[in-house]
This record gives sequence, C-alpha cells and structure tokens, in this order.
Amino acid sequence: MVESTLWHPVALAGDMTNAPLAVQLLDQPLVLWRDGLGVVQALADRCPHRGARLSLGRVTAQGQLECPYHGWQFEGSGQCTHVPALPAFVPPATHCARRHEACEAQGLVWVRIAPGSAALPLFAAEDDARLRKLNCGPYDVAASAPRIIENFLDMSHFGFVHEGWLGSRDATAIDDYRVEPTPTGLLATGCKAWQPQSNLHSTAAAQVEYTYEVTAPYAAVLTKVPEAGSTAVDGWRESIALFVCPITPVRSRVWFRLAVADFDSPDEKLQAFQHTIFTQDQPVLESQMPPCLPLDLRAELHTAADKASSAYRRFLRQSGITFGVC
Repeated sequence: MVESTLWHPVALAGDMTNAPLAVQLLDQPLVLWRDGLGVVQALADRCPHRGARLSLGRVTAQGQLECPYHGWQFEGSGQCTHVPALPAFVPPATHCARRHEACEAQGLVWVRIAPGSAALPLFAAEDDARLRKLNCGPYDVAASAPRIIENFLDMSHFGFVHEGWLGSRDATAIDDYRVEPTPTGLLATGCKAWQPQSNLHSTAAAQVEYTYEVTAPYAAVLTKVPEAGSTAVDGWRESIALFVCPITPVRSRVWFRLAVADFDSPDEKLQAFQHTIFTQDQPVLESQMPPCLPLDLRAELHTAADKASSAYRRFLRQSGITFGVC
C-alpha cells in the first residue's frame, strides 16, 4: 500500500510526556513514547508476548517501554531487553515488537508505517522568520482524508458554508485560475475570492488572492494575500498548512499549521479564527456520501470551478492511493 510508505502526522509533539501515547494510523494501532534521550519512538501497540496493548504500560526511568501485562521492556528499536520472570534471560533478536519510523517536525509527531523514500510534506513558510508559527487542532472528523483535502482546495463553497466570513452569497462567481501538476500533487495559482472577513485582522471586505499547493496525498498548503489597506496589520500575509492523519478509510484527524505576520495576538485568538472556519466545514464534510472520495470522475459532477479538486483526484489515482478513496 503506497500510503504506508508516506509520512503521516499522528500527534502534537507537545502531547508527548513521560507516558506512552496510543494513536491510530491507517487502521493500525500504534504506541508513541520518548526514550531516555527524549527521542520519539513508535511501535505497533501490541506486545509480541501475549498481545497486550503496550500503550497501557509505562516508560521506565531508563526510557524503555514496559508492557502492562508481564513487564517485558522494549527499547526504541523494538527489541525486548528484559523479561522480569527470567531475570538472567537475554532476549534473542526474535523477541521484538514491530518498530515504525518516527520524527518531529512542524510541531507534530510523524510516523511512517513502512520504509519509503518520500520526504515529509513541505511547508515553505516554516523557515520564514517573518511569519509566526503555531498549530491548531486536532479535529477528529468522520470523513476520509481525501475528502478533507479536497474541501480545503475548494473556493466555491465560501459564500455558503462560510457566509459572512470567507464569502458572501452575492459574490460567489469563481474566476478562471491556473492548475498545474507537481511531483507532490498540484499547484493552483490566480485563485481569487471576495471575502467579508478573510482573517483575524480584517477591517473591510476585500478581494483575496489564494495559492493552493498539494504537498502530499493527505497534505496541502494555502497562502493568501488580501488587498492592501483591508487589514489592521500592514503587510498582512499568511500561509496555512493542512495535515491530515488517515485513521481509517472514513475517519481522520486534522491539524492546521498557521504561519502569520502577527507576533502580538495570543495563540488562542489566532487559533479561534481557524477553529471557527473549520467547524463550519466539519458538519458538511461529515454529511458527504460516500464518505470516501470517488476517483472515477464520472461518479460525481464537475464544473470548471472544480478544476483543482478534479486535478487532485487524478493525482491520487495516478499515485496509486487506495486508502480513503473509492
């Protein structure tokens, strides 16, 4: 399965404490913990001895993961290092739990189920010192990861789902825009929308120019620049990354990574605006049938306003993505 060779977000890095953390990815239960050096590790959440959930155990003072059932201890490689019932026993290489690659980036913990060559989804704004970064979420959504990404790319719902915020019913026309394929998905440029309140600091309705980029099958980035003089912050600009963890084919966990030209507002205020927008999207996303994303372009109707989402569906099909699609 192609998806298993990709990096996926599974938790906020700040949620990693001195206890094991249970997560789920691609229908597989995993356990995360920090070892003795503070490095995040990931194993299948199943002890190879008698099948107990390792996430119900504890992390020892030495950074080993201890099973709650018989106290077997495992290091980050998955190798068992200690069997309390046999103190002198040296566990052989076969006594191990299944390990998965894990890393930290963009304030999140990422896991790759199987070895692969794909890089982490790119967020170019991460290295821009002129923009402040913070995360928003997670949101647990009863929809497939591809449905959520496609919604993120869609502008023609603004005047209805986000009326009074990102759109208005009397200004819903979508001008033509450009979509081109990229190695990671697609790039959509020249996207414009009339928005009553495009951001936290909007002082007037404005024409806002969007750029969308799909950076991985379940990740996308938008940047938007409102008209000059329409915000209380001079030179306002922002970039928002959407990272989706595909928990099951029809259930997902969502984070947003915000990069904004605002170093003064409290985190909670910036997060509240994004929270308002996404919780307007969520009930509509969860109402879509089927909850998976149809890749056959004949399964649903399309117009020229949908060309970014149509290109996204073609990309998923060409990439061999099967999780969350139908």
